[in-house]
Amino acid sequence: MNNNDFDFENMRQQMTMLKNKLNQQEIVNDRLIRHSMKKTAGNISRRYYFIMALCLLMIPYSYWAFVRLNGFSIPFWIFTCVVMLVSFGGTFYNSRKLSDSNMMTNNLVDVRRRMANAKKFDANWLFLGIPLAIVFLGWFMYESYLLHPNAFFNGLFWAGCIGGTFGAIWGFSLHFKTQRQYQEIIDQIEDLTADE
Repeated sequence: MNNNDFDFENMRQQMTMLKNKLNQQEIVNDRLIRHSMKKTAGNISRRYYFIMALCLLMIPYSYWAFVRLNGFSIPFWIFTCVVMLVSFGGTFYNSRKLSDSNMMTNNLVDVRRRMANAKKFDANWLFLGIPLAIVFLGWFMYESYLLHPNAFFNGLFWAGCIGGTFGAIWGFSLHFKTQRQYQEIIDQIEDLTADE
């Protein structure tokens, strides 16, 4: 065996080792990114579960707070219940896109499609959520006015204004955070699938 054959064989072995190392690095990167995606999806799921629990708890609480404590009308409470149930249903529907236990081991193209659909549904939810919130607050102000017609700017009115403002700030911050996290997952998947 001459020196050139030995150098060629040595170079071939080094290339094989380098290729194996790159494959291992790719597997490690894939696992890390999938773990990060799973963690982000878990954060969104926990937020959805919290919102669903809050929607269900608001049904009996709103009866106590609005009807029993303040004397609001039963139709207003029924409307509040409908709003809470619609919110629960929409959140539950979208949370199902994240609930697949094999989601992060499935085909990444399918996972990306599901995340894009969930993100779009979450964004479109504002087209229903904002009008419902406006009707709810308007009706709340009307009920407050009926209880205190000579003192429109009463404590109940201000409680509604302050609660509505804080609710809007909290709701939009959750919405934008969720949208950002969906986009993170989508971007990570695109990074992983760009090389394939």
